[in-house]
Parts: sequence; C-alpha cells; structure tokens
Amino acid sequence: MFTGIIETLGTIEAITTQGTNKTFHIQSPISSELAVDQSVSHNGVCLTVEAIKSNTHQVTAIAETLQKSNLGSLQVGAVVNLERCMTMHGRLDGHIVQGHVDTTATCTKVTEMDGSWQYDFAFTGNFGHLIIEKGSIAINGTSLTCFNVGKDRFSVAIIPYTYEQTNFHRLQAGDTVNLEFDILGKYVQRWMELR
Repeated sequence: MFTGIIETLGTIEAITTQGTNKTFHIQSPISSELAVDQSVSHNGVCLTVEAIKSNTHQVTAIAETLQKSNLGSLQVGAVVNLERCMTMHGRLDGHIVQGHVDTTATCTKVTEMDGSWQYDFAFTGNFGHLIIEKGSIAINGTSLTCFNVGKDRFSVAIIPYTYEQTNFHRLQAGDTVNLEFDILGKYVQRWMELR
C-alpha cells in the first residue's frame, strides 16, 4: 500500500530478460536502505525487492505486469519514480495507492503555465467510469487530482516541487504512463454492479 507521494527517483542501470520476465537493476538514493522482500512502487507498479548491492536494488516484472504497464518499454538509463510502502503510523498525504496498475495512458500535451505545468492524457478501454472531476488518480505512482475529465481523457496540474521531484520533468507528448484509478471508486462500481 502506498500514498502516491514519490520519495525519490531511480535510474535503470541494467535490464535482463529470462523467459517472459524482465529484471531491472535500479540505482537510487534509497536502494541501500531497502530490504529483500520489501514492496516498492516503481512508476506506480508494486514490485518486490529481490537483491540489494550497494546503491542498487533488483526487481522483476512478469509478463502480466509488463503488458499492463510502461515497464516493458523502459530502457537502460530510464528514470523511474520510487516510493516505499506506507507505514501505519504515518500520515496519508496523497491517497490510497495499491501499486496495481489498471492501464496505460498517452500524454497528449504538456503546457507550461507560468510556474506550473498542465499535462493532458488520453487512455483506451472501458475506464471512463472510474475517473471523476477533482478525483484522485495515480500517474506513474504519483498521487494527483484530475480535471477536464472526459470519457477517455483528463488533465492534471503539476506544481514546481512535484515537477522537479518526479519523472514528470522528463515527460513529453507521446510518452506512455501508468494509471491506477482510485480504489474507492472501483469498490463503488463493483457494489453498484452487484446490486
């Protein structure tokens, strides 16, 4: 369980493939503080730490994860958002993020707004009912608020701190991001379906 408040950035130093799995070797300021078996969000995807060596940690994504997220398209040198799982005695500064990516979206436009940035996104599939105006969404694991919500599109605004502390400063029109819709909305939808 995560909050969507990104702790730091990690850089992919190596990628190895075994069968349909990809193992990522990630250098970051928190890698040496992690523990084997710990859950860490990588661009919003919950992955288990398998090994730690100095300032690098290793995680593996299986085929299902690679197909539903942008991890499969990442290359050596890519920068990912990292967040350790939340602790029960801490504040929930963002929203409840599971690290279970629902789908990907394409960034359609980035607009500099004289001190902030607006990012527009479009997605495919039957997810429009899970996103609401001023609702929460996790983009590459970052907890954000939606606006300009449509059936298959939405926008978010990024403050300078978030821009600098996450991989949003590298995001351009045409790039693919991971989306996780609000878990509360998913439960409401399921409840309505079963009524």
